Amino acid sequence: MGEVLSQNEIDSLLAALNSGEIDAEEMSDASDKQVKNYDFKRPTKFSKEHLRTLEIIYEHYGRLLSTSLPVYLRKNVQISVVSSEAIVFSEFTNALFNPVILGVVNFQPLGGNIMVEMATRLGYAMIDRMLGGEGEPLDKTREFTEIELTIVEKMLVTCIQLMREPWKNVVDINPVLERIETNSQFAQIISPNDMIAIVTLNMKIGDVEGFMNICLPFFTLESVMERLNTKYWYSNMQEQKEDELEEYIESLIKRVDVPVKALLGKTEIAITDFINIQVGDIIRLNTDVEQDLKVYVGNIEKFTALPGSSKDKYAVRVTSVIREEE
Repeated sequence: MGEVLSQNEIDSLLAALNSGEIDAEEMSDASDKQVKNYDFKRPTKFSKEHLRTLEIIYEHYGRLLSTSLPVYLRKNVQISVVSSEAIVFSEFTNALFNPVILGVVNFQPLGGNIMVEMATRLGYAMIDRMLGGEGEPLDKTREFTEIELTIVEKMLVTCIQLMREPWKNVVDINPVLERIETNSQFAQIISPNDMIAIVTLNMKIGDVEGFMNICLPFFTLESVMERLNTKYWYSNMQEQKEDELEEYIESLIKRVDVPVKALLGKTEIAITDFINIQVGDIIRLNTDVEQDLKVYVGNIEKFTALPGSSKDKYAVRVTSVIREEE
């Protein structure tokens, strides 16, 4: 409803019109509605509500990445959502520089693919960190080697699998990384004029900072567009019970690699003897053949076992478990 003028305001307006201070034609033109251009070649298929819901989903996704990636990188990781917008696919690909890290993801059971684009400096930092470095990017960009792409693929698979939980309130997905492209020309998953939603995440690994872009084509999300609203998303939120939370934490812990070693025994020899050791020499240990060995998980003594073999490989048979109270 339009604004209602008081009697004093009406009298002041009439007086200004009579005195010529205000032109009635200018007022008439100003009251006309603004005409907004509409490009029928690029129809708006993502509303503000859709984009806002995608931001909420990937804010949750960012929190999961922030807690999961440090397990692999042993480095503090901070992730936040920067923006979300709807553009045509050609604008996204034209803004990419080669080499690029583009993960093409099968977003099953939804039809079609999505794309995950990661800044190359982030990829180089992950590679350096996984290979024992400080996590520094390269000074000069170059093509990735096969070994480096294998490491990047492992990290992308980890990142993509974490999308399942944030999308659970909309649809149960099982994203699978199909391939990695380092040249944007070979990643034409849809028509250049098709609309996509871009969610941009800012990722900081230690002191290295860069963007991760999630490209979500309308064609892929078309079947669930009516669910991409905050009301539907929050209505489907289910608080995890303590048992479910424990199972989730347990599943995360089960994926962590820990070293297990069996200590055959110890001995002391002179440096001269050590230097002159030859194949076939016998080193006498401080344990007997039938004596239980100590088995360590990490640096903690956890089991006792007897030495043996299994299918032409050395092995141990656990004889007892050492409890914490022991």
